[in-house]
Amino acid sequence: MKKVIIFSLLLIAGLTGSQILPGLIGSSYTSVSEIISILTLIALSFIMIHVGYEFEIEKDKLRSYGWDYLVAMTAAAFPWIFVALYFIYIMLPAEQWINWDAWKEVMLASRFAAPTSAGVLFSMLAAAGLASTWMYRKTRVLAIFDDLDTVLLMIPLKMMIVGLAWQLGFAVVVMLVFLWLAWRYMHLLSLPVKWNWFLFYSAGIVFVTEVVYYLTKSIDPDVPIHIEVLLPAFVLGVMLKYPENKEPHDHETDIEHRVSTIVSAVFMILVGLNMPLIFGESPGSSASSAITITGSQPAMNAGTIAFHVFAVTVISNLGKMFPAFVYRKEAHWRERLAIAIGMWPRGEVGAGIIIISLGYGIGGPVVTVAVLSLALNLLLTGVFIWIVKYLLSGVPVTDSPV
Repeated sequence: MKKVIIFSLLLIAGLTGSQILPGLIGSSYTSVSEIISILTLIALSFIMIHVGYEFEIEKDKLRSYGWDYLVAMTAAAFPWIFVALYFIYIMLPAEQWINWDAWKEVMLASRFAAPTSAGVLFSMLAAAGLASTWMYRKTRVLAIFDDLDTVLLMIPLKMMIVGLAWQLGFAVVVMLVFLWLAWRYMHLLSLPVKWNWFLFYSAGIVFVTEVVYYLTKSIDPDVPIHIEVLLPAFVLGVMLKYPENKEPHDHETDIEHRVSTIVSAVFMILVGLNMPLIFGESPGSSASSAITITGSQPAMNAGTIAFHVFAVTVISNLGKMFPAFVYRKEAHWRERLAIAIGMWPRGEVGAGIIIISLGYGIGGPVVTVAVLSLALNLLLTGVFIWIVKYLLSGVPVTDSPV
């Protein structure tokens, strides 16, 4: 668990830096934050290419993947629904309960609770020595589907805010094409699979997605096409061919492991640095927040905010618990519970959703609670992984799943 502790400390260091650096750097922080964002995306792409490279789809068991996707949908939908209901019925006044505009705002803001941080989770589980377990293999599938479902559902949510737009439909088509490529060309693409090439691929993926984003933003600033790097990076990893007569890990040398560890460690810092300001004006926040329903809500005292943060964190993590009640024929109850708790970490995708919400003018105590809840989940990631490892250490070797 030494590596998990180190990674946790790096997350905390990054999170601390995200709150200190804007004040130290001042107006130039916007440029610095863009560089941090690019580096985060490159590190995330590197991690997800590795995840995809080690990923195997048994095509004769397609039905089981359909079930996995349904389970992952619950892991993304339940936290979102629970937090949205909390925001609307607990944090907003009663006169807003039947206001469709209020519902649209909280449905977008609460989506931060949906996605599991795949990059953080996979890095932490590997650091804990759990990469060879059934729990890791199953969580890898669920977390990827979880994030995919989050990205897909962001499209209709954006449509509710800005209306119908061809760009959003185009993004759906692109994602479907990626999924088809992964299925059709799984481990058939003959390209180098060394760490330096993985970094090159990662930078290339980020470059292409950012160019598409800024070009479409110049056409329509309100609805640019933003393809999350998580999916194309994962798909590229799935398509990469294994060296002749070798398994995914067989090509790895000490330097491959060392670079992977370094990239994961840097990623932890960068995820923390990407967090929006907890108090004060966050980069990317909109001046129109005062005229939105959430943005016009009065400020709350620290004690009330702390209570809401605790409540939102608890209910968002309870929303991830459905996987603990399925897979009864495949795994012991400890493994199933470990999967559910393993899905608790949130990170870069959730932070991105909060920043999108700020861009649409959503603000006030709702966003403050969302940011603090996300930060609390980040801080507790090491604790979650420790619980997972403890649960797996008690799984009987010879017992049948119960």
